[in-house]
Amino acid sequence: MLSDPLLTTRREDGRDVPMLVWRLESPLLTVSSAPLGGGLGPRNWVVNATVPMSYDRDDPADHLARLADQLGLDGPGVGLLTGVDVAEVVGRDDGDVRVWATVGLGTPVQAAAPPPAALAQRVGTVNIVAYVPARLSVAALVNAVATATEAKAQAIAELGLPGTGTPTDAVTVLCPTGGPESAYGGPRSTWGAPLARAVHAAVTAGGVGTVVPWSDRLAG
Repeated sequence: MLSDPLLTTRREDGRDVPMLVWRLESPLLTVSSAPLGGGLGPRNWVVNATVPMSYDRDDPADHLARLADQLGLDGPGVGLLTGVDVAEVVGRDDGDVRVWATVGLGTPVQAAAPPPAALAQRVGTVNIVAYVPARLSVAALVNAVATATEAKAQAIAELGLPGTGTPTDAVTVLCPTGGPESAYGGPRSTWGAPLARAVHAAVTAGGVGTVVPWSDRLAG
């Protein structure tokens, strides 16, 4: 079972900036679209770090790697970024499947819509971290990402927002590295079904209220 993350802070530009840290007891097989540690393979930790809305670095993976070093995290891991205050993380369980989501929906977009002339500078990232307690095949892990994304899109639609997500959303799904493989991760599969329900519940709960970006709160 993956435990709840630790909420901590880092000192950056004279401010204490929040971060969520999952320190894994042993490596977990992971599929992720994160800027650091994206792709497929065993991972030892996950970090979800708040950044100001003015964040415009072109080296987010290097930045996250330095944060991991500061935290004393060893080996490969996953690093996520968001303008949301990660202290507002929403956790939901469905059976033994666990999901955590930081939900910023200030910039909802339809995935296949034409790109706008300029992106709005409002908080707009949904980061999802999910744990499935059974070994998923590679195909099932890929399918689990699709399932989580579909459940997120369903929640956004039910919240009445005109989008399927935001331009910067990321998904991370973790599972054990050993044991019998489960071949499926779709929304009607043994593990995909509770994953979909947990993601839907977390994104719905996180998206109900108005999310103020962390850096906007500091500005008063």
